[in-house]
Amino acid sequence: MTQRRYLLAESEIPTHWYNVMADVGPPPPPLHPGTGEPVGPDMLAPLFPMALIGQEMSPERWHAIPDVVRDIYSMWRPTPLHRALGLEAALGTDCRIFYKYEGGSPAGSHKPNTAVAQAYYNQQEGVTRIATETGAGQWGSALSFACARFGIEVKVYMVRVSYDTKPYRRAMMEAWGGSVVGSPSRDTNAGRAILVRDPHSTGSLGIAISEAVEDAATRDDTKYALGSVLNHVLMHQTVIGQEAQKQMAMAEAYPDVVVGCVGGGSNFAGIAFPFIAEKAAGKEIRIVAAEPSSCPSLTRGHYGYDFGDTAQMTPLLAMHTLGHGFIPAPIHAGGLRYHGMAPLVSKLVNDGLVEAVAYAQNDCFASGVRFAKAEGIIPAPEANHAIRAVEAEVEAARAAGESRTILFNLCGHGHLELGAYQQYLNGELVDSELPQSDLDAAAAAIAGMPAIA
Repeated sequence: MTQRRYLLAESEIPTHWYNVMADVGPPPPPLHPGTGEPVGPDMLAPLFPMALIGQEMSPERWHAIPDVVRDIYSMWRPTPLHRALGLEAALGTDCRIFYKYEGGSPAGSHKPNTAVAQAYYNQQEGVTRIATETGAGQWGSALSFACARFGIEVKVYMVRVSYDTKPYRRAMMEAWGGSVVGSPSRDTNAGRAILVRDPHSTGSLGIAISEAVEDAATRDDTKYALGSVLNHVLMHQTVIGQEAQKQMAMAEAYPDVVVGCVGGGSNFAGIAFPFIAEKAAGKEIRIVAAEPSSCPSLTRGHYGYDFGDTAQMTPLLAMHTLGHGFIPAPIHAGGLRYHGMAPLVSKLVNDGLVEAVAYAQNDCFASGVRFAKAEGIIPAPEANHAIRAVEAEVEAARAAGESRTILFNLCGHGHLELGAYQQYLNGELVDSELPQSDLDAAAAAIAGMPAIA
């Protein structure tokens, strides 16, 4: 019988994080919005501990994982690699489909891979409080879990539409000691300004980032933590792909295609970056990033410098963007509702090393339900985008008369998203296509920004 699951021993948890910049080069540097000059460590010091700033800017290929972080990782790592035999049968394909399952962490997603690391480095520098934002709640849950391990207080600004529709995510954060408020909130100048303009704002990650950055910048005891986008965050996630490489070797297989869903870039980087190194070295492999068609920063956005937040408090980042004022449709994949994309992921797409695709919400939920029936795991709405991309690869392989080996990251379970599944099953989910007028507004928003060299 074909083996279904490939497991590693606890001793095989990676000992180092992999920095893809060593093999593909750095993205264009973040710029000071006032001077247009590259940002140095001093500008970032009010927000991040110096250890993370060092990782953010480092050209080194490998960064050692502290023993205490690996010890906490061992609560759920190494994570299993599954051969999706049920899905293969349901799709009637001879393609081999594998998935790396990150839903076994305490928070139910890949997010603790960086949350634990960030909490550790903050605690080492004497930080007693962290402010952050969260979209669907996975990042806020993960950071609340991690901060509880290190005795750090955490304040979470949760995008309003998720705050209202995902109460059990709030309960998880609060159970771990996190303080949660809907964003835009009345706790910050940035939030109050949004509410004056739109008292019924559903919020966005850009707005929530503004609030969390303001919170951290105005308190001496507080630093800021981000769950995606930045270089050090993506690097922490590469434990996923490193484990997957060993497990694919156990399966005597090598992927023709690696797939991940993408919002800010963290889970995608986790599975893809270790394989990007092999692609850069000449391996024949395709890397596919799947995003929502209602928030298509990679497939329809503009590549240029933009603010990472709505209130224009962050440095300018070189990224694919829909404009820092963009308010995405309230789709259930809240973790993918960000106006921009990680500079490293944006660079890889721009360089032709990564392909980007976009899918509508109902199509993704159809894929998620099909996967749940075939494999038994109910995926997070974000992960459904990766599953839809896998199905598209199967369809393309069938049309071309090929058999492909496909690896994807199942970045989390959907046990706290069952309300969204109920809406889908009742035919109540709405698909939102982004109109060209919004893209034109995005272009106008970054028209005066510095050009990418």
